[in-house]
Amino acid sequence: MKQCSNLFYLSTIACKLSECLSEQELTMLAADLVVLSDMLANLLAHQDIYEDASQNTL
Repeated sequence: MKQCSNLFYLSTIACKLSECLSEQELTMLAADLVVLSDMLANLLAHQDIYEDASQNTL
């Protein structure tokens, strides 16, 4: 159920942003956030791979 509170907060943030940003600004922000999310996922995947590799060499 903890995820539900996160969804509530994210929904609230999205609504508030849509009230103060133009459609073009929202489009750019959404695209930038997708890129940020992908970069974070990539960094975590690399971190996991390098940690696994270093543990296997011990």
